[in-house]
Amino acid sequence: MNNRWIDLGRASAALIGCVALLIACDAGAAPTVRIGSLVSTSATDPPPTDAFCRANFGVPCYSPDEIRGAYGLTAMIDAGYTGANQTIVLIESYGSPTIQADLQAFDQGYALPDPPSLTVLSPLGTVPFDPATYPDQPGWAAETTLDVEWAHAMAPSASIVVLTSPVDETEGVQGMPEFLALEKYALDHHLGHIISQSWGATENTLFTPSGRKVFANFNEFYERARKEHVTVLASTGDFGSTDPELDGVTLYPYPVVAFPASSPLVTAVGGTSLFADSTGNYQYETAWRAGGGGISQVFSEPEYQEQSLSPQVQGTLGGHRGIPDLSFNADGNTPILVYLSFFGPSAAGYYFIGGTSEGSPTWAGIVADLNQFAGHPLGFLNSKLYALGGRGRIYDFFHDVTIGNNSIAGVPGYNATPGWDLATGWGTPDLIRLPSRWSELFDDE
Repeated sequence: MNNRWIDLGRASAALIGCVALLIACDAGAAPTVRIGSLVSTSATDPPPTDAFCRANFGVPCYSPDEIRGAYGLTAMIDAGYTGANQTIVLIESYGSPTIQADLQAFDQGYALPDPPSLTVLSPLGTVPFDPATYPDQPGWAAETTLDVEWAHAMAPSASIVVLTSPVDETEGVQGMPEFLALEKYALDHHLGHIISQSWGATENTLFTPSGRKVFANFNEFYERARKEHVTVLASTGDFGSTDPELDGVTLYPYPVVAFPASSPLVTAVGGTSLFADSTGNYQYETAWRAGGGGISQVFSEPEYQEQSLSPQVQGTLGGHRGIPDLSFNADGNTPILVYLSFFGPSAAGYYFIGGTSEGSPTWAGIVADLNQFAGHPLGFLNSKLYALGGRGRIYDFFHDVTIGNNSIAGVPGYNATPGWDLATGWGTPDLIRLPSRWSELFDDE
């Protein structure tokens, strides 16, 4: 066994679902991407059990089966609703040079079937995997691996398309036009009905003429996606109630949020700390203190929030968009595992990983399952989620997270409360009752 630390260097602030071991993203500074190998270098070795992680590292390492159990997905997946005939599109800088082999090892370790297809497309071109020249490449490779392996874990019968950009998306405008071009490519070529975005830029770093154009161009695309019944998800970030300035290191000393999660046309996924036993039985959750959440300075409060949220919440929002919409486990102290080998054969193995990057691709997998269950693409989720909340039925299908706060680095945050809140949104999935109550979750449109 091996518990050495491997330092991947400073994470791009764009990796807002930053890959993090334990408390690396909890410190309130720009994260350093640090992950720790748990097992030997052989791809044929099984992943460590949750019980082993608790005994040897003092933290769980939830398996796909445990996450499915905690969030009520087991019965649906056992019934065959596994994302069949669905495709999940993941948007990344650089990608990972070992993603095909790493997914195969992950699947073998957790007894998962191979996906129908894993396709990596680079319509804008590629650059060599050379971290000396492109220092953020290892972080993006780990991000890509997390997105692929855990979207697949939640929807094992869904196909996956990874679209890579040769440009490092950091903060501000850099890399955003390229990501938009990839997303347009996805729709132009009808690649899939679910897009996951585990990245973003602080809204305030886009308060320039070129940044305002980014807001406008992305939202024009998101409106197109809505019309074409494509679900678009985005992680809210790992800096609690604040986010990095343009240098990617300094944090704003007041509450801010990240884009594209802040777009009213995107489903924003925040972070929680999931406490389950070593067989996946749900115990409770708290808001992760580094989970992104807050109030947009750019976008007005959308109609679906105006119609569904309480007068008290309306007063807090002050007529602006609030995020997240929903959440998922993200805390580095309640981690999951990924299989990585891009460090080379001597360092291949299973690694702890965390951050709100966990939320966007896992929710993408869940949406793939739900699309199959419904028999049609659900498309834009928010109007459906908030309508369900307004009818008082959301907690037939969600865990209401009512403990915790996302204040960090001295910046005031927001409390998790009963009902929707600016720390966890509507909460996390609890879909165990779904098969018998589909029409109450999402009416057929």
